[in-house]
Amino acid sequence: MTISKSKSLLALALAGVLSACSASMDNLIGGTDHLAEAVGSELRAEQSKRDMYRHPKETLEFFGIKPEMTVVEVSPGGGWYTSILNPIVKEQGKFYAAHFHMFEGAPGYYQRSLEGFKKKVEENPLFTDIEITEFHHMKALDLAPQGSADMVLTFRNVHNWYMGDGADGVESAFKAFHKALKPGGVLGVVDHRLPETLDQETYKRSGYMKQSFVVAAAEKAGFKLVASSEINANPKDNAQHPYGVWTLPPRLAKGEEDKEKYLAIGESDRMTLKFVKI
Repeated sequence: MTISKSKSLLALALAGVLSACSASMDNLIGGTDHLAEAVGSELRAEQSKRDMYRHPKETLEFFGIKPEMTVVEVSPGGGWYTSILNPIVKEQGKFYAAHFHMFEGAPGYYQRSLEGFKKKVEENPLFTDIEITEFHHMKALDLAPQGSADMVLTFRNVHNWYMGDGADGVESAFKAFHKALKPGGVLGVVDHRLPETLDQETYKRSGYMKQSFVVAAAEKAGFKLVASSEINANPKDNAQHPYGVWTLPPRLAKGEEDKEKYLAIGESDRMTLKFVKI
């Protein structure tokens, strides 16, 4: 065997070893397998029924989550996404659940939701080691220590701030996220999408938001849009329903009336946007 051929074989062997090491390292620091394990956990079997609409694995891959990150989930509600996010980061990183702020006159739903979430933190292994903070888009804006977060995620919440306080409410929330994030940190947004041809104010109570409106509000708060995805798009949804987005599953606000029609549409058409703090 010639020296040059031996060197070539050695180079190929080394390349194979390096490739294998790289793949192993990817898994250790949060590659596809790590995320798939969290999404596929048997402990979230009930929640997984909605995966076909919400595509959590693809969505979190798009946002770039990794186990060593400090992650904040905004207004997690019952913790549908929390049951995936926390297991990914709790060993090497940190997870903040910025739940409802109990201000005077807060809706009873806030208290019930927060108490239910705290019970899961105490009893459900998917929720252990979570730090709960309080957040309100106008009244409580310190969702995590300033400049501490690698990633802030909000799923189907922007429309609530808009319905409550219009553009000011949305911009106030985004400024709070900007404050919590490190420079270059990621803000991931998923929300129900209103067609650009429809008027945002006319559909204010519908639960749908124009993508252009959300992008403009985030940019005003100091973010840059770096990518958008159609992972959570649903072309069957025209956003024009009797009870807004709540007409569709999982809420099905009309009950048994036209139920099959709305089940056939599925969950809402959604924007999926990735911003960075600048």
